[in-house]
Amino acid sequence: MIKKCIHFIRARARKYILEELWLEDYIKVGLKLGDNCSIQPGGVFDYSHCWLINIGNNVTIAPQAYLLAHDASTKQLNQYTKVGSITIEDDVFIGARALIMPGVTVGKRSIIAAGSIVTKSVPEGSIVAGNPAKVLFTVEEYIEKTNKLMESKKIYDRRYTLGGNISPADKVKMYEELIQNIGFVV
Repeated sequence: MIKKCIHFIRARARKYILEELWLEDYIKVGLKLGDNCSIQPGGVFDYSHCWLINIGNNVTIAPQAYLLAHDASTKQLNQYTKVGSITIEDDVFIGARALIMPGVTVGKRSIIAAGSIVTKSVPEGSIVAGNPAKVLFTVEEYIEKTNKLMESKKIYDRRYTLGGNISPADKVKMYEELIQNIGFVV
């Protein structure tokens, strides 16, 4: 209990001292956020225009992803800033350090690969990657490809996670088994 209180006080102090923005701050100025979303640390939502961002249900946004509803590259040229809405539909995954630009809709059940720069809308059920992001394949094709890959790769149970209290020995074992390889964890 004391540990939780200390963590809470430390987090609040950091918020005010470092002027960190939290998800609740974005929501207060208009960000729309659906149910059952997982927003990882360091995600950036365009605070100056976050009322133009609408995130659906069951969306996961990985660390340090950016959703920008404005583009100030036109400001110096014609004194106007380009703005556009961003709609993230239901059941979407946005990878770490992905950048979603103004005017983009990400269709239901889509996946945005880590590091992608999304400048155009993404069709429902698509997987996109790159700069600029391009459609690679459908989610169904990706599931099939991943299931086939799982047949030949190491699969780890829950005890190989922080939530499963992974042991120091299992951490070393997992690392060594995954040198120049991949596996899957529940």
